[in-house]
Amino acid sequence: MTGFIDFLGTLGFLQLTVGNLIMILVGLTLVYLAIKYEMEPLLLLPIGITAVLVNLPLNGIANWPVAINLPQGIEGNIFATLTYMNQHYGSPGLFDIIYYTLVKTEIVPLLIFFGLGAMTDFGPMIADPKTALMGAAAQIGVFVAMLTALAIGFNLHQSASIGIIGGADGPTTIYLTTKLAPEILAATAVAAYSYMSLVPLIQPPIIKALTSPEERKIRMEQLRPVSKREKILFPIITMIVIGLLVPSAAPLIGMLMIGNLFRESGVVERLSKAAQEELMNIVTIFLGLGVGSTMRAESFLTAQTLEILGLGVVAFASATAGGVLFGKLMKKLSGGKINPMIGAAGVSAVPMSARVVQRMASEEDPGNFILMHAMGPNVAGVIGTAVVAGVFLALLG
Repeated sequence: MTGFIDFLGTLGFLQLTVGNLIMILVGLTLVYLAIKYEMEPLLLLPIGITAVLVNLPLNGIANWPVAINLPQGIEGNIFATLTYMNQHYGSPGLFDIIYYTLVKTEIVPLLIFFGLGAMTDFGPMIADPKTALMGAAAQIGVFVAMLTALAIGFNLHQSASIGIIGGADGPTTIYLTTKLAPEILAATAVAAYSYMSLVPLIQPPIIKALTSPEERKIRMEQLRPVSKREKILFPIITMIVIGLLVPSAAPLIGMLMIGNLFRESGVVERLSKAAQEELMNIVTIFLGLGVGSTMRAESFLTAQTLEILGLGVVAFASATAGGVLFGKLMKKLSGGKINPMIGAAGVSAVPMSARVVQRMASEEDPGNFILMHAMGPNVAGVIGTAVVAGVFLALLG
């Protein structure tokens, strides 16, 4: 009754399958990348090591399947779900409880959006609102990946979940996938966070292919100061307007804006700091454990997973290209005053993609400082991806 071979033959001969071994190697690879190269270590490390643990047989820490069709009326009811799963699949392990009560119910992704709001400065976008259009343009990557997924055989729910990877927003990807296509949650989450860490490698070749050295050298005027009143009104107005236009996006946008109001109000610094640090750290741990627990050989090791990882590259590349091309249009309309590279920051990998743009600008002209200009599309991309996810939920959920 070891984890290697069942000598008594009661459960079959081999306990540790070839699939388990492959997934253990995959998990160890994620751990290696997180530690050696610091690729999104806050998530890839817990995801990777959890993947190793759940693929060790007979440990009882993850007993329930991660992709099942619950009876009508149970979905979304935590207690009913736990009761049903316990009756049909036996006692839960620790990871089953984490996944079904915190991740699948969207509690963790929403709390992460709350923490992100407390960490985000929307000032650059408020100072130059037209840069928000670039954040919207970058969402084309979502639809390119979605249509490509449909073309190669994924169903509509799965395609929408794959497409949202192009927004470069891990929590939104997890939030949407748990609602529409939980059977591919592990693959979409790993793709989203892996490619987010590879933004410095994925974006520069695309930016260089679409812009000339002269365009990359364009200097932009300094942003105007943003008043405290503007920063306080922005999250309130944004939450109300988007909540009315796209109600299904209200949970994501609402938590993001509540967190941001905590930050900008200046009267709840303790709460804002707790959201940025203690709360964010705790929910990140649960997110990593919950997603990692879904990376079991029987559900993760499929041809679909490889296709999803490939589509993730398509999503990121097309999102970057869409932002840059719209930046070139805005450069023309502005009479050459806008550096088109900042459109690449429209993918919501905050602040990584904005830093990529700044680094490339500095390579062409060491005195060119456009980081704050790039932060406008960058934070707009966070809002844009959440709105797109809300639209998908409204149409498909």
